[in-house]
Formats: sequence, structure tokens, C-alpha cells
Amino acid sequence: MKLWDKGTPIDKKIESFTIGQDKVLDLELAAFDVIGSLAHAEMLQQIGLLTAEELTKLSAALREIYDIVKAGKFVIEEGVEDVHSQVELMLTRQLGDTGKKVHSGRSRNDQVLLDLRLYFRDEIRQIAYQIKNLFDTLTRLSEEHKGVLMPGYTHTQVAMPSSFGLWFGAYAESLTDDITLLQAAYRIVNQNPLGSAAGYGSSFSLNRTLTTRLLGFDTLSYNVVYAQMGRGKVEKTLSFALASISGTLAKFADDVCLYLSQNFGFIAFPDHLTTGSSIMPHKKNPDVFELIRAHCNKIQALPHEVSLITGNLTSGYHRDFQVLKESLFLAIQQLKLCLDICDYALQYVSVNEHILEDEKYKYLFSVESVNKEVLNGLPFRDAYKKVGEAIEKGTYQPEKEVHHTHEGSIGNLCTEQIREKMEKTLNTFHFQKVDNAINQLLHA
Repeated sequence: MKLWDKGTPIDKKIESFTIGQDKVLDLELAAFDVIGSLAHAEMLQQIGLLTAEELTKLSAALREIYDIVKAGKFVIEEGVEDVHSQVELMLTRQLGDTGKKVHSGRSRNDQVLLDLRLYFRDEIRQIAYQIKNLFDTLTRLSEEHKGVLMPGYTHTQVAMPSSFGLWFGAYAESLTDDITLLQAAYRIVNQNPLGSAAGYGSSFSLNRTLTTRLLGFDTLSYNVVYAQMGRGKVEKTLSFALASISGTLAKFADDVCLYLSQNFGFIAFPDHLTTGSSIMPHKKNPDVFELIRAHCNKIQALPHEVSLITGNLTSGYHRDFQVLKESLFLAIQQLKLCLDICDYALQYVSVNEHILEDEKYKYLFSVESVNKEVLNGLPFRDAYKKVGEAIEKGTYQPEKEVHHTHEGSIGNLCTEQIREKMEKTLNTFHFQKVDNAINQLLHA
């Protein structure tokens, strides 16, 4: 069954190529296709294209299909092109002509647009909560180890004193910016395209404001041409948010791999979180974090990939858009896995509290020594020269204490302020509004 079938058979080889991975990927969209159809059917009844009795039957049948999806028993049958065709086929089998009416006033184009936005909206919510979990772990570790000093580096050279409080906290605050970008993507996603049909509207007097409310969207994609042009733009915007989160994870994973090595020894994980070598019995490899780094570096290429697929397309629908699902769906699932495993592994991390006892870190405190001379009245350039000469002569003896108190420094991590940043952004998603709307559709 194909929604566009006019009775002319299509070459099987062409059909296989054009469908691609869609039948597999569409299973991710099944629940959202049903939810969209529930809202659309309610709107059709409101404008007189369905009777109250027909709406009751359609809604009940759609909720049955939704339960099938949630039970993991939904399949796209052989010969059925996609999820949209499968849902309509199931409705028609059960309700006859009433099932055929559900497609009135919409195209497969705006069905796909709607399903994708509902899917992206739900995945963004899951990612946001996973970010919050990892954020909470990082801020906890930052506070737990705020008194443990470690070397800070510039140009990969020993530079100035840092701390595990600063290190863990830095990545926590990085996630606050990532979730801000994710929230921006969410706002663009959370606009209703339903009713744009094939991209040029409908001669039916559709009530698009009603479906917007029923589906919990913040607003409409008003212009029907732009609603269609939004495909590709939505994916690109979301890809930038995914890439930003991945950038934070990849950098953190790179630090972890470095700090776990024997030459650093700053942190450790228990044996059950590392892997070994087939010939070197001493090895404890950070495979988890190496794979996080690789997956997240791959996701950082996603905006470029989406841009190349969509960059030279004119307005209106193009089949090129289908390929975006393969890229986005995989990236979303990989990022969720990376967020989850990173948070899991960090529950077992231990830190080395004696790093700075090593002689090679004695010059780490040179700036502290310069600043102490300045506080005693010596001009900065003279203090810099005095300490530099002591280092050159081999007479420099550091005082291995730091007294940093300004905002965001070793002695004043501002953890609560960083937590407030995170909470403030999370509260702007308004997930409860969406929950209320969808629950009303499914249980009315």
C-alpha cells in the first residue's frame, strides 16, 4: 500500500532504492504518527469533515494502534511503503471508509514534517534530562574534590595551579551553554507544520490553531511554504545543538584518556570499567572514553553533513530530505548512549590527591610567587623578573599554597550559580505543557 498509489505498478528495484532505510527508521515515528492523526481527526470533526461518531471510532482505533506501538508489536507489513501507509491501512481494515477519511486535508509531506517534529521534541527532552544527570554528577564531583590541586596547562605545558573542583566544574558549566543551544533548537522544532499539506495549504477550512493546541506546540509554522522549507532547517539547527553537546563530551573524554595514562596518573577507574590487551598484561585501557570521543567527534560533523544534503535545494519538497533521517536518528541515539555511559562511569572515578608532590610541578607556583611579591609592594614586571631569575639559577623554592577567592576560581567555584544557570534554562522548555496535551489526546 502506498498513499500515492494510482494503480500503476512500480519497478521493484526502483521501489527498493527509493524506500531505502525508511521502513526501519519509520518505526521510531509510529507513536508520533498516531498522535498526529488523533489531533488531525479531532480537527476534521470540528470543521465538519467527520461526524462525531466517526471521530469516536477513529480515535478509539488510533489509541489501539498506539498501544500496539508501545507494546513493541507494530510492524510495517510487506508491500506497505511507510509508517503513514501502515497506520492508514490498519484504520481502513478496521473501520472501512471511515478509516480512509483520516487523510483529508493533509499530505504525506506535512505528516512527515509533523512526525519528525514530534519525534525531535521528545528526543530533545530525553537528551535534556540526560544532560542534567551528567551535570549533577560533575557538580557533585567538583564540590567533593574542590580542595585537591592539579596542574593546569597551556600549550600542553605545565602552567598554573588548577583543581579537580575547577576541572569537573568547567565541564558542568559547559553543559549549561550546550543546553541553552538545545533549548533554542527546541523552540524551532516546537512549531506546528500540520495543515501545510504538500506545502501550499488546502482548500478545506483547516483549523491549524486547534491542532497546535491539541499537540502542545508553542506556535504555528504559519506560512505553508515555509513550513515545508523548515525541513532541513530544523534538522540543521538541531544538529548544531547535538554537535555542541558532543564537543563538550569529546573534550572531556580526551582529558580523561590523558589523565588516566601512567605518565599523568591524575585519575583512575576500577578494573571493571577498563579493558586489557591481548599481549600486555599490565594494560588498563580507557576504551569507553575513547569511544565517547570517537562517536562525539563524528556527531560534530553532522551540521556539515546536513548542510551538504540540503544546501542547494529550492523551496518545496525534495526526496533528498529522506536521507536526513538516517543521519539524525543515528546521531541522536549515539549521543544519548554517550551521555549515559559517561555519567555511569563517573560514578566510579577516583582522583589522585598527591599529584603536586612530584618535583616536575614545582614551577607550577611561579605566578603565585610573582603575585606574592606584588602584594608586598614590588611592581609586577620587577617581581616577574625576580622570580624568573631564581628559576634560571635553580634557587626557586615555591610555596605550594594558593589563595584564589574571586568568582569562579579555585577557592570560589560558584557551583550554586552554575546550578542556577542550568535550572533556569531547563525551566524554559515547559515539558509539562506538552505532556498535558498529549495525555489529553491519548486518554480523552
